[in-house]
Amino acid sequence: MNTNELIQITDKALDQIQTIFESEGKDYSKGLRLAVVGGGCSGLQYKIEFSEPKDKDNILEYNDVKVLIDPKSSIYLKGVVLDFKDGLNGKGFVFENPNAKNTCGCGESFTV
Repeated sequence: MNTNELIQITDKALDQIQTIFESEGKDYSKGLRLAVVGGGCSGLQYKIEFSEPKDKDNILEYNDVKVLIDPKSSIYLKGVVLDFKDGLNGKGFVFENPNAKNTCGCGESFTV
């Protein structure tokens, strides 16, 4: 597992992120933005996208991958573990958030 003081990314998730960068022809000067935005059935939801770094971003380095987190989202993402699951129950990135008091059934939204 690749660790950082703000978030942790499992090796499986990092492998998947690198695969997506390569398959979409993205260069590693861009980063993968992890954010928390309003919405979803529980009030807040996670957002993942490719992005250029912004002035006040926290920039975390995991091998060749830059993970970008804006200051507001970092409050909600502190201590999160990002994993990738590909089992019978579905395939995709999973946020294990110790700060979430409630999560919805799909795991994509939460409350604190």
